[in-house]
Amino acid sequence: MEIGALPGGHIAAAMMEYLGCECTFFAPAKDDDAIMAAYRRAREEGPAEGFVPILVKADKFLWEWLFMNARPAGADRDSCSFGPKRVAELRRQALALPLEEGSALSERMRGWRREPPQETPGMEGGEVNDCFAGYWDVFSGMTAPLILAKVPVKNPWEVFAYLPFGGWNSCPDTVRLMTTAKYWFEQYGAVPAVISHDTLEFDLPSPVSRENALELAAEQYGFCSDLNEGSDWHLGVLADTLCRSTVWYFWWD
Repeated sequence: MEIGALPGGHIAAAMMEYLGCECTFFAPAKDDDAIMAAYRRAREEGPAEGFVPILVKADKFLWEWLFMNARPAGADRDSCSFGPKRVAELRRQALALPLEEGSALSERMRGWRREPPQETPGMEGGEVNDCFAGYWDVFSGMTAPLILAKVPVKNPWEVFAYLPFGGWNSCPDTVRLMTTAKYWFEQYGAVPAVISHDTLEFDLPSPVSRENALELAAEQYGFCSDLNEGSDWHLGVLADTLCRSTVWYFWWD
């Protein structure tokens, strides 16, 4: 059966053509065993074969963000060309960008937050997060139509040159996504793993230490202020989660 005939297949086919790399399509399923087996295998093969795998939700809203981020500044939406040459040039430009180095980034990230969090009474109240959530459909209880893309880049943070999904509301733009992902990979081994139109998840080899968790929580709150879950939330809750978890979840409104 053609991919386009499957649920979500038409969007997936367009997105795979846009990505221009080896991709595998997963139709909705009740469990993600096949998805995770393929992803873990790709993670093992990637360094030797020259790619970084990432799971991409076949999402019409993500497709719209990719289209909009391909427009030249000031261009009219209806007149924008979204052809292979334009996409290739945008990737080349993104991969050539100088990215900030060093510990100064951590301080700057903490300054990105929209409002200060509540005073942190201590590291407690967190939960274990070791499973991806960004490709599940909460209404059907099944996985969403999904693409496993083997992005032909050397470094994990460079996947955002191929999937520039940010730059809207408080969601970081491509430069900030790449800079932050580079820093977190070098510090913690965190690798971008799942992207939808409003969700980003990282995969880690192991949880961060308790000694580093609170500073990292402040960085993550600056990166994604929507982590704030309400009046009882504080950075200690996030820090406690981080030192228990091998998956980091970000969501923007």
